[in-house]
Amino acid sequence: MLANPRPRVLLLIPHLGGGGAERVTALLARGLSEDKYELHLGLFTQKYIDKSHLIPVHVHALGARRVRASAFRLLRLIWRLKPNLILSGMAHLNFLVLLLRPFFPRGTHVLIRQNGTVSTTLAFGGVPGYTRLLYRLLYRRADKVICQTQSMAADMARELGLAESRMTVLPNPVDVEEIRGFISLNPAPQTSSGPYLLAVGRLSREKGFDLLLRAMVSVHREFPDASLLIAGEGQEEAALKAECRALGIDSKVRFAGYIDRPWTLFPAATLFVLPSRHEGLPNALLEAAAAGLPIVALPASGGVAELLRDQPGVWLASTISTEALAASLLEALRTLRPGERYAHPFVEAFRLDQATRAYEDLFDRILERDRKS
Repeated sequence: MLANPRPRVLLLIPHLGGGGAERVTALLARGLSEDKYELHLGLFTQKYIDKSHLIPVHVHALGARRVRASAFRLLRLIWRLKPNLILSGMAHLNFLVLLLRPFFPRGTHVLIRQNGTVSTTLAFGGVPGYTRLLYRLLYRRADKVICQTQSMAADMARELGLAESRMTVLPNPVDVEEIRGFISLNPAPQTSSGPYLLAVGRLSREKGFDLLLRAMVSVHREFPDASLLIAGEGQEEAALKAECRALGIDSKVRFAGYIDRPWTLFPAATLFVLPSRHEGLPNALLEAAAAGLPIVALPASGGVAELLRDQPGVWLASTISTEALAASLLEALRTLRPGERYAHPFVEAFRLDQATRAYEDLFDRILERDRKS
């Protein structure tokens, strides 16, 4: 029998206020049942907790400079808490947690969430050559590897030889109610100019914002008043701004930086663009769908293509290229009426309550083994 009447669960991410992976874990911290679990959140590179992050769990800010420099702090936290189950939410963090697993208290279960497609990460992610070896050696130490889509799981099985029994597919949680509540209180502003395109994501090569900027040249030929807002920050920002100037579209493109609640930008947008070269299943896409935004997307992964193909209000490009993206954008803009929105029923499977319940079912199945032992 477990000594703790409520199993102790430790969720691990680098910090609050980051990208999709951090948002998923923060939503789980809000949504998991406090009646069923004693919940803890470990933040590797955060020293203090901003009180605007109202997360109803025990929060532990380790204050390390980098994730890989936090091994001893993480071990101290785990031995102090002695969690029954650990969930790690990002690839480089997963490696550290699994590397240290032999030093955890006996009986500690470890789940990891994979937030990108392994084959594309290895081919295009700019990762060290030994990354494949780390995946192969370490991911076998996890009780379960959580994937976002079936195609991601199949890709991992092919690339790493990981047994299907070690993987499970769970939906990303999205706070559909919060997003739709905001939209209902903040209708689209009345304006005669536009259209207004919105893209959200880290400013890095895999996100494909350079493809979008080049596609905007074609858009402007037919829609000279079209503008683009890009929300995000990253190492490619200077290069992307330079590309805007070179293309002569810098007056029509605005970089908003990191936005903690991207849906505050949704009411003014004509459509949402996902220009990524490769993705797992980005939360920004699901949040845009929850708000009813029309969507133009590149087939960034099998999971993205499977989710969006043949959906009303979605224009899925045929290939990952500037030309295909421009063609899809023009087709959408020619079709859409001002302020048009879509139901996007596919997003219902990602609602916070449903996604959280799926995670709880997985936790309970794993913890049940302890109760029976």
